[in-house]
Amino acid sequence: MSEKVSPAVSQIHPAAIDELKNAYSLEFLSLPGDHNEDDLHAALLRNLGRFITELGRDFCFVGSEYPVQVGNQDFAIDLVFFHRGLSCLVAFELKVRKFEPADLGQLSFYVEALDRDVKKPHERPSIGALLCAAKDNEVVEYALARTSSPTLVAEYQAALPPKALLRKKLHELYAQLASEETDEEKGASPMVVRSGRPRSQPDIHRR
Repeated sequence: MSEKVSPAVSQIHPAAIDELKNAYSLEFLSLPGDHNEDDLHAALLRNLGRFITELGRDFCFVGSEYPVQVGNQDFAIDLVFFHRGLSCLVAFELKVRKFEPADLGQLSFYVEALDRDVKKPHERPSIGALLCAAKDNEVVEYALARTSSPTLVAEYQAALPPKALLRKKLHELYAQLASEETDEEKGASPMVVRSGRPRSQPDIHRR
C-alpha cells in the first residue's frame, strides 16, 4: 500500500495513486510563515487557477466551504473538486499544522456525506484529501491502514527550502552517487581490460 492513501483508494480508485500527489508546491501563494487556515484558504481561492494547475489535469472546481447537512447540523468542506478522469468528487480539508490521526475522522465524515447526499448515480465514490503543513510518513501509514474510507494525506510547501538546505541536499546527492560509482568499481571483474588492447599473456618457460 502507498503510504499516502488508504486501502480503499487502492481498491476503488487505483489510478488515484498516480493522479493525486504526495506533496504540493504552493510557494506561489506568498504566504507568511505564521499563516493560519483562513489565510491558506483565502490565498488558494485568489490563486485558484494556479492551484488547479498544481493539482493536475482533470480537476474541476465545485465549491469553497461546500455545505453539507447531516441530521440537524450544518457542515462546510473547505474545498470540493470533481476529477473528470476518476469520475468522482474530491474533498480537500486544509490543516496548517502537522498531520494528526484524528484528522481522518472528520475527512471520512465529509466523504460519507458527499457520497450519500451529493454524488450523482453515475459517479464513482468520493475521495477525501487532507492537505497539511507537515506529516510523519509512518504515522500517516498507521492511520490510513485501518480506515475504510477512500482518503489520502498530502503535505504542502508554502515556500521553497532555503538555499543552504538545497545546497546541502545537492552535496548529499553527489556524495551518494560518488559512493555508488566507487562500489561498482570495487565490484568489477579484475580481468576488465582498461586499454584498447588485450593484456599480454605471461611467458611460458619450457623445461
